Amino acid sequence: MSFEPTKEQFATNVYYDRTFDCDAAKVLPGEYYYTPRDMLIVTVLGSCVSACIRDRVTGLGGMNHFMLPDGGGDSNSPVSASMRYGTYAMEMLINELLKAGARRENLEAKVFGGGAVLRGFSALNVGERNASFVINYLKTEKMRVIAEDLNDIFPRKVYFFPRTGKVLVKKLMQTHNDTLVRRELDYAKRLKVAPVGGEIDLF
Repeated sequence: MSFEPTKEQFATNVYYDRTFDCDAAKVLPGEYYYTPRDMLIVTVLGSCVSACIRDRVTGLGGMNHFMLPDGGGDSNSPVSASMRYGTYAMEMLINELLKAGARRENLEAKVFGGGAVLRGFSALNVGERNASFVINYLKTEKMRVIAEDLNDIFPRKVYFFPRTGKVLVKKLMQTHNDTLVRRELDYAKRLKVAPVGGEIDLF
């Protein structure tokens, strides 16, 4: 199977992880990565969520990292603008996996994140909304969720090994991780001005 990731589609921070003795891809907010290779995909989550999705037969799998923007006044819309961002993030990963050879009936998911870690965002329940969205989306798509670690107040570091399906989650007890908070706040600001678009039709 030929597999050539492009910069437009994938997280580009690929490195060698000494701890796990394998190649690894680091996924930042708004990114995703998938691979048929025996490697690691890693991310750090605050209020964002990640879905780790794999074909349980072939081991082809990937991870996304996304946040729903503040829905604002779009609650009367049949598909709110906020939900479209989440739907787009999920469909991008799933469709790329299917194009790479995964079979929909073999897909399974593990989901993580949605912590209440952003000060000033707690009133919006950003993490809770993200967690609720990803579970509801996968239920609607009839995709089996075989593990989850959602909500709570701690950031998480997630290590996903698509070939085996193993996921390791490390709770980061130090909530004064300025880098993580700044990264998610910057991402939230970008969501407010970025159009929802791409080659996927949103329904």
